[in-house]
Amino acid sequence: MATNTRHRPSRAVLLLAIIVVAIAVGSLLRYWLQRGDDEDGVLRLYGNVDIREVELAFRQPGRLAQMVFDEGDTVTAGEVMARLDAVPYRERLAAAEAEHGAARAELDKLRSGNRPQEIAQARESVSQAQAAFTEAQRDFQRQSSLFESGASSQRTVDAARAAHDRTAANLAAAKAALSLAVDGFRSEDIAVGEARVAAAAAALAQARTALADTQLVAPSDATVMARVREPGSMVASNNAVYSLSLRDPLYVRAYVSEPDLGRIAPGSPVRVYSDSSNRVYRGQIGFISPRAEFTPKTVETTDLRTDLVYRLRVVIADADEGLRQGMPVTVEVALERGGERRDGP
Repeated sequence: MATNTRHRPSRAVLLLAIIVVAIAVGSLLRYWLQRGDDEDGVLRLYGNVDIREVELAFRQPGRLAQMVFDEGDTVTAGEVMARLDAVPYRERLAAAEAEHGAARAELDKLRSGNRPQEIAQARESVSQAQAAFTEAQRDFQRQSSLFESGASSQRTVDAARAAHDRTAANLAAAKAALSLAVDGFRSEDIAVGEARVAAAAAALAQARTALADTQLVAPSDATVMARVREPGSMVASNNAVYSLSLRDPLYVRAYVSEPDLGRIAPGSPVRVYSDSSNRVYRGQIGFISPRAEFTPKTVETTDLRTDLVYRLRVVIADADEGLRQGMPVTVEVALERGGERRDGP
């Protein structure tokens, strides 16, 4: 007896019917979920806690002398966390201070000019040169008169003329030396001295900065995540010795779908809570990305993962130890109704 299969539905038809029903159920579920958000005036978003981390390093190389904190310790801004051996840097500072002092003294000497005793000595030299010149001038005149009368020889007159010229040159040199002593040093020499002082001051400032950099200071309140080096290690500049997790500010990275994008705005108050406690945190939306992206796999929402969403950042105002890096949280945003925003948390 033959079996009648003409009216039996094929597998392809059944599979197509199942897909259509699944799509309808998904759309209906999404509609009811959004309706639920609208009914209680809250838009629920999902994201993760985002805590910023800092890698601390010395700006100067050297031997690590002390590590004050250990992993898990809390630090406050300004606390000294580690120290380098500062002896080489103190010695460089002392040398820089000496160089700066010498440059300052030289500049003061140039600006002050010659001492009164040096000027007086120059004046005395002029007086002596003047006296010698006067005597030589008289002798030359006398020998010239005697030569005309035949009482003196040409050789004697020539010797008197040479003595006269020599003493005249000595007098001119003495007067020039006196003028230099009175006027002091040239402005160009003073400018060179000032430049040397400025260079020495810059070297001194660098030495002081280098000495201060032998202490590693916490930039803000944080928790020590990792202690990378130990005392006695030689560290180069920019080699991390601590890894810190900042306690403030604390953010939540969440995502909102395009249909809900118009319901929120920067500054909107929000409530944040996690599955690990009943604590409700308060904050506000601080940033909404202008660029769409696909939902990250680490974020769970009621939409399909292939939907385009917009990343937003929520700033938590009253964060505590209950929120940790990467923790999944729920963000509730009060929706607008009738052109007015409902009261925030």
